[in-house]
Amino acid sequence: MPFSFNFDPSAFGGGFNPGGAQGGGFTPPQPRPRKPRKAIGNAFTRTLLNAAVTLVFGAVYFYLELPALNPHAEEFYVFVFLLCAVYCVCAVFTSGFQGEGVKGYFGFVKRQCTVPFLVFLALIAAIAVGSLTSWVVLRAGAYSELLPLDTGDFTAEVEEISYDQIPMLDADSASRLGARKLGELADMVSQFEILPTYTQINYQGRPVRVTSLRYGDLVKWFTNRADGLPAYLIIDMVSQEAEVVRLEEGMKYTTAEHFGRNLYRHLRFHYPVMMFAEPVFEIDEEGTPYWVCSRIVKTIGLFGGTDVKGAVLVNAVTGESAYYEEVPNWVDRVYSYDIIMQQYDFYGMYHNGFINSIFGQRDVTVTTEGWNYIAIDDDVYMYTGVTSVTSDQSNIGFILSNQRTKETKFYPCAGATEYSAMASAQSQVQQMRYEATFPLLLNIADQPTYFMALKGEDGLVKMFAMVNVQQYDIVSTGSTVAECEINYRQTLAHRGLIDAGDADIDAPHETDALTETVEGVIDDIRSAVINGTTQYFIRLEDGKDYGYFQLSAADVPLAVLLNAGDRVEISYYPAAGGVAQPASDVRLLEADRTQATPPTQVIPYDEVAPDQPEGPKFLENEN
Repeated sequence: MPFSFNFDPSAFGGGFNPGGAQGGGFTPPQPRPRKPRKAIGNAFTRTLLNAAVTLVFGAVYFYLELPALNPHAEEFYVFVFLLCAVYCVCAVFTSGFQGEGVKGYFGFVKRQCTVPFLVFLALIAAIAVGSLTSWVVLRAGAYSELLPLDTGDFTAEVEEISYDQIPMLDADSASRLGARKLGELADMVSQFEILPTYTQINYQGRPVRVTSLRYGDLVKWFTNRADGLPAYLIIDMVSQEAEVVRLEEGMKYTTAEHFGRNLYRHLRFHYPVMMFAEPVFEIDEEGTPYWVCSRIVKTIGLFGGTDVKGAVLVNAVTGESAYYEEVPNWVDRVYSYDIIMQQYDFYGMYHNGFINSIFGQRDVTVTTEGWNYIAIDDDVYMYTGVTSVTSDQSNIGFILSNQRTKETKFYPCAGATEYSAMASAQSQVQQMRYEATFPLLLNIADQPTYFMALKGEDGLVKMFAMVNVQQYDIVSTGSTVAECEINYRQTLAHRGLIDAGDADIDAPHETDALTETVEGVIDDIRSAVINGTTQYFIRLEDGKDYGYFQLSAADVPLAVLLNAGDRVEISYYPAAGGVAQPASDVRLLEADRTQATPPTQVIPYDEVAPDQPEGPKFLENEN
């Protein structure tokens, strides 16, 4: 029987008939009604489960992020917001979402998340009120009083500093010296690196920078963590010597550690409500390493008026810690530069009111961009300039602030900004392309003076410069600090700013130990004009290890009469760097008579320049 196929469209319910409903049109399939998700357990069980998940999340977050449990800390509010959000999300999954649309959602929140929702609203209100009470527009007077400020007399209160107290290195140069020193130690360089945050302190009466080591990477931490970090570095900022101090027992509580021995975690678990500034590494007078962790407080409203109230000292070896509201005297760094500068800016901007800081700007001042540190009376002071808010070309004064006590004084002194002084010093040696470091402020012959190091392209100190604050066209340089000061004092005397007697190289704070004497026969003598003055470079036959001695014709006129073969006695300052030893005096002991050219008549110094102050004289007067 042959197969036959009869197609009946009506079997599809009229789906191919466009005649509408009466013609049996196509009816799309209807979605199945959504079944409500079943709740987990009863209300008490769900609440316990939601709270447990929230607590686990909170514990993990607290361990990783370490927020301070303090309503003055912004991270505290983030932490609580996240806890509320996690609880609500858990409630969605454990209770199921009931209701439709926005109205249904809020109804669900009201039933299941009342407590976290109320906490959320309370935090929002606290933030709003706290921000309003901290608003500088309303509290300008309080902000201007954060930094107690006295006015001082710089030349009367700041003594002339001795050479062994003048820091000659900046942070970059110290870092280079430290890296070079660590590279010499084969047993350490492959496993450890240097923590880049050097801290300037006074250690046994010397200005130094100190820093800790850190592990090279995670694997090296794992293989060395049992013994801890074996050493720290000391960079002497005067002698420019780097020392690696090995410890009998390694440091186990540092910023380079992980888990429970990590310094930040160690602090947070012991002091959960305290807020801290960035910890700084210091050593006490016995060389024991510590972390100084300044306690941050908010003194205006909830979030304003950042200040420091004491510090927690953590022994880097044992982890023992203690909070001191009055820190021990050996601690040098409690107040950071940014807090001090911010508080002065508040004073400079708002001591005449907030409106005046915008309109009129009478007596409105701010700190300059840079800062530096200097040791005074076994404390470290931060220095920065102060300039008018309407001008950045000159300073009206500067501040010195004790970084341990925050005792701050303003010294009025109109003059050049630090960067103008740096540019002036660099132009003095522009042919050498040296770069000036940010200056220190020194008292030289009762003259406020910028002192700075001049670095070569290799980052090492080559020369030094002094620039007068009030007249920054007065610039003197030298291969050593002693030579630089001699030149600077003489320039001040020539300009009439100090008496000629104050320009004497035997300055009140110098010692005879700074000058040494050598005798010998001149083997080579050369001259060059530097900064408009003829400089003579002398090398002795039997003193080649000394290199060349540098003499200025303006300071020692006898230098122009010397020849190779003359026997002389030279007084000089041992150089810490540079190409020549700076000499302060020369005496002719015996003139060479074997020169091919006609002999030069040697005339006593007082006959060459009878009007000049008493100077060096020949021991022998020969034709």
